[in-house]
Amino acid sequence: MIYFLVPVLLVLMGLVVVSMVRGISAFLQTTRAGLERGDEGVRDMQLLQNKMMFNRIKYQGLAIAVVAILLAVGGGAHK
Repeated sequence: MIYFLVPVLLVLMGLVVVSMVRGISAFLQTTRAGLERGDEGVRDMQLLQNKMMFNRIKYQGLAIAVVAILLAVGGGAHK
């Protein structure tokens, strides 16, 4: 089970990083979109920011759950 959960944890950690980078990128583009397209461009970028940050929180929660399972399953393995 540990051999399955460790790769799952690594994938979730990668998804956290990707979501965070995409959210930060959307945040940085918000000002440019506001200047070029007005309020509609800002609204679209803010929705993308919210979506990416929600994804980040979701993946972080799943990663924490996997770590908790790993600690519960493998906690006595090193005695």
